[in-house]
Amino acid sequence: MAASSISVDKKRSANLKWLGKLLRQLAFFALLLLLWQGLAVSHIWKDYLFPGPLTVLDSLKGLAQDGSLLTAILVSLRRLALGYGLSLALGLILGLLISSNRYIEETLGSLVLGLQALPSVCWIPLALLWFGLHEQAMIFVVIMGALFSITLGVDAGIKNTPPVYLKAARNMGSHGFALATQVILPAALPSILTGLKQGWTFAWRSLMAAELLYTTVSLGALLESGRDFGDVGQLFAIMLVIIILGVAIDSLIFGPFERMVRKRWGLAR
Repeated sequence: MAASSISVDKKRSANLKWLGKLLRQLAFFALLLLLWQGLAVSHIWKDYLFPGPLTVLDSLKGLAQDGSLLTAILVSLRRLALGYGLSLALGLILGLLISSNRYIEETLGSLVLGLQALPSVCWIPLALLWFGLHEQAMIFVVIMGALFSITLGVDAGIKNTPPVYLKAARNMGSHGFALATQVILPAALPSILTGLKQGWTFAWRSLMAAELLYTTVSLGALLESGRDFGDVGQLFAIMLVIIILGVAIDSLIFGPFERMVRKRWGLAR
């Protein structure tokens, strides 16, 4: 009976915390909207340079009603998923190779470290020369934007595995595949997850930059058309959609993994 009461109290406390967080977020964004509207009606900038929330909402409605917004979102997310998926597979392989061999680290590792410092937008001219104005060019830019962050995250996670964990596991008879999957991988997971998140943000930014150059239905193309027609309301609307999608992907995909890792390591509050 007492255990049941404690469980109910914990659930109630968790619900109250969740509700409090939601209310704080709603209040914060409501204040931002009020500030935005206040700046718009103060006419510090011309209406065609700084639209208010209602103008942006009208642009969003128009794009949603003609179907171009949904199509653009789906096209951009498909490209992101394909490019990021390929960079994830390649990054895991490269990270494992670099962390497992000193000679590979001294050669390939130094190259990856140098390429990581290269802004992903620098790959766009090369992609256009190699692939032309095609899907492959944008997928290539996304891969190059995310690949090196993922590789370095995997490499750092494996190298930073505490030696005491490895010694203890070997003393208990753990070797080879069991050592890698049961000891090294769980210990490296926080750094790997950081690399995956950083790679995803770079992939998203790279895709938006690449889509600005390719005339097709996509979020980047809608940004470019808004600029071409001087429709600043559409520009703000698409920027808002990009922000919302980024937050949603981070919260729904990476957020649960981060909470799981923090709980596993005893860092959850």
